[in-house]
Formats: sequence, C-alpha cells, structure tokens
Amino acid sequence: MVLLQPDPFLNELTSMFEHSTEKGTVWVTLKRSSLKSKVQRNKMATAGEPLEYRCLIRATNGKKTISTSVGPKEHQRFQASYATILKARMTSLKKRERKDKKKAAGADKKEGGSKKPKRA
Repeated sequence: MVLLQPDPFLNELTSMFEHSTEKGTVWVTLKRSSLKSKVQRNKMATAGEPLEYRCLIRATNGKKTISTSVGPKEHQRFQASYATILKARMTSLKKRERKDKKKAAGADKKEGGSKKPKRA
C-alpha cells in the first residue's frame, strides 16, 4: 500500500476510474485514524497530550492500492476535489424518479373526496 499526499492521490484515483470505465470496479474506503499505535495513543492520553485524528482514505481496483491521510485543516479542500472526481466518473448511475409534491398532494385530495360515502 502506498501512502501518498492528497493531490497525487486524487490524480491516481482519477486514473483508476479512467482504467475501470468499461470493465472493473474501484473501491474507496474512509476511516478515522490517528496514525499512531495503540501504545503511543495510551501514553499520550495518560500524559494529557491532545490526540489529532486524521481521515485515512484508501482506494483499490483489485490490483493496485493507494492511500492518503487528510487532516482537519485540509479536509474541506480535499472533500471538494474528491466530490468533483466522483461526480465526473459515476456516469452509469440511474437518475432518481422524483414525484412532484404539489401534484401528488393535489391528486390525493381529489381522490379522497370522491371515495367517501355521504351520510344522511
């Protein structure tokens, strides 16, 4: 597994998506990580030192695995770039069928009034 800086990671991720357009899959996982061992974390906790958590992002296509670590300060910029890549590469997803709320509400009221029996 190769730990890259965020910008080279995004470039590699783009190339993975390009190679898998016709056939293949790219898996991306995100998880919280401190990048420290459990012993080091326990020592820092007992010493009262603050522990900074980072986001560990991994991507694989089955043959090649890449990863990066993003801190809280650079997270917004990374997330915007990552979202742009995903929107550009996920072209085979089906569009969601949306119902117009006003038409659906109006149709329910019209149908509901005609089905009720009148009492004398």
